[in-house]
Amino acid sequence: MKISNITVYKVKPRWIFIKIDTDEGISGWGEMVSGTKTETVVAGAKEMGNRILGKNPFDIERIWQRLHRSFFRGGPINGTIISGIEMALWDIKGKALNVPVYELLGGAARDRIKVYSWIGGDRPSDVVEMAQQRWDKGFRAVKMNATSEMHYIDTLDKVDAAVERVASIREKFGDKMSIGIDFHGRVHKPMAKVLAKALEPYRPMFIEEPVLPENEEYYEQIANEVSVPIATGERVYTRWGFKNIFKQGAVDIIQPDISLCGGLLEERKIAAMAEAYDMAIAPHAPYGPVALAATFQIDACTPNMFIQEQSLGIHYNQGFDLLDFVKNKEIFQYKDSFVDIPKGPGLGIEMDEDKIKDVAQQGLVWTNPAWENYDGTIAEW
Repeated sequence: MKISNITVYKVKPRWIFIKIDTDEGISGWGEMVSGTKTETVVAGAKEMGNRILGKNPFDIERIWQRLHRSFFRGGPINGTIISGIEMALWDIKGKALNVPVYELLGGAARDRIKVYSWIGGDRPSDVVEMAQQRWDKGFRAVKMNATSEMHYIDTLDKVDAAVERVASIREKFGDKMSIGIDFHGRVHKPMAKVLAKALEPYRPMFIEEPVLPENEEYYEQIANEVSVPIATGERVYTRWGFKNIFKQGAVDIIQPDISLCGGLLEERKIAAMAEAYDMAIAPHAPYGPVALAATFQIDACTPNMFIQEQSLGIHYNQGFDLLDFVKNKEIFQYKDSFVDIPKGPGLGIEMDEDKIKDVAQQGLVWTNPAWENYDGTIAEW
C-alpha cells in the first residue's frame, strides 16, 4: 500500500481537515488547528505532505520521525501539521486491519469514557443557567474560564467576580457537579496566586493553565500555595515539551492536544510518561470531529486518563457543530456524563466529504479574539 494523494480542507467555523488517500482505495482523515495562521498551516500541510507521497502509510513511526526531525523542529505550526498527518495514517491502518486504533496501542483499558462540557466564562452572563443545561443533559462535570483579561496586577473586584461565579455553581449543585476552572494563561504570576487561593474553598476539580506555559517554573510556587490540582499542556508539543513539567512534579494533570502535540502515538507516549510520574491526563479537545474521535482512541487505552473534554456545541463552533460533518453521529452520543468506547475501524469516524466540500467552498477566515487591558496594553486571550 502506498500514499497516493493528500487533500486539505478549510472548513467553517475553524477546522482544517486532511484526507490521505492510498493506491488501495483506503483513505484516512486527520485534523489540524487553525488558530490565527490557517493559510500557513494549509500550505505547510501540502508541502510536508508531498514528502510522504509514495510511502507506506503503515510506517507511521518512520514517517513521523521523517517529518519531525527537520533542522528547525517543533512549534505549533509543525506540530499541528505532523499531528494531522499522523492521525490520518492511523485511520488508514485501523481501517486496513479492520480494528479500532486503540486495539493497535495495547487494547482497551476501560469500559467507558467520562466527559465534561464547557460552559463559558469569557464574558460571563449566567453560568448557573449554562451549568443547569449541562446537568439536564446528563453531565456531572463542567469547565469554565475563570476570568476575562487580567493585568499583571489587577483590581480585586475581578477576583471577587470569578469567585462569585464559581460559588454560584457550587451552591446550586453542591459537590455533585465537578468544576474545572481555566485560567487560560490570561493570569500572570502575581494575580494567579491571589485568584487560586480565593477559589480554593470551592474545591475545583482543577485549575488549568494558572500561568502561561512559558512560565512553567511558577507552577511549583502556585502548587505550594493551594491544594487544588493543577492542569496544563494544551499548548505543549511532543514529549520533549513535557520533560520539565514531569521533572518539576508540581502539575497534577496534563492536557496534551492530539491535533498539536504530535498525534495519537505521541499523546500515548506523553501519557505513559505522566503515568510514571503519578500524573493524570485529561486531553484537550475543543475542536472538530476528527480530533475528538482520535482522542477517544487514546482515552480508551490510557489508564491514567480520568476525564475528557468534549466539543459538542461548545467553545467557538458557532454556526456549525461537529456532528454536521459526520455520518455515524452515534459515536459522540453521551449518557450520564460518559461516552462508549469506539467500536468502528480506524478512528471510528465516517466523514461526510460532500458536506465538507460544500462548506469548504465558503472559505475560512478565523482569528482569535484580540483583547486589551484597561490601559491599552495587550492582554492574553
